[in-house]
Amino acid sequence: MNYLWAGMIIVGIIFGAFNGKMPEVTKEALDSAKEAVTLCITMMGVMSFWVGMMEIATKAGVIELASKKMGPLLKFLFPGIPEGHPAKEHIAVNFISNFLGLGWAATPAGLRAMEELSKLEDDRRRGRLPGPVRKKGIASNEMCTFLIINISSLQLIPVNVIAYRSQYGSVNPAVIVGPGIAATAVSTLVAVVYCKVMDRKRGT
Repeated sequence: MNYLWAGMIIVGIIFGAFNGKMPEVTKEALDSAKEAVTLCITMMGVMSFWVGMMEIATKAGVIELASKKMGPLLKFLFPGIPEGHPAKEHIAVNFISNFLGLGWAATPAGLRAMEELSKLEDDRRRGRLPGPVRKKGIASNEMCTFLIINISSLQLIPVNVIAYRSQYGSVNPAVIVGPGIAATAVSTLVAVVYCKVMDRKRGT
């Protein structure tokens, strides 16, 4: 990705130089840098609010309660994860954060979930837990399922998109909520069906 962006920037500069557009290229670069800083400040305020709300919910036990309520869903999606395994709690927090549109807040929980799933796979290799054993370096079914569903990401409130629309002068930034719910519901449904089909093919 870094090479792709660097290549696009270099091509743009070369094209501007050959067409006598370097003053415009320089002006747009400076304007874009200023706009990027403004956007970051806007997003920082929005994300700080929602991350703070998530922290309050965690301290109040709401997240723990929601994780328990999600037990049947997590058991359906991840039948290979033992009951009480810490990976489930991190997965639940990640799903809740994504459901609220807090992609940035979901990242730490997602990373911790992948670490726990990696430990789970190590335990299987050592014979401590039952289940299919993959070669080291190959993602387990649980890892693949988590990643795919995390990407499809059912969202109730697309906070990031609303913040972007607000920053760029949208008259009604929240109008995206309805279409967002419909689109992410379909994408999540497709992701779940795909994961279950692939699980069977991989022998679980």
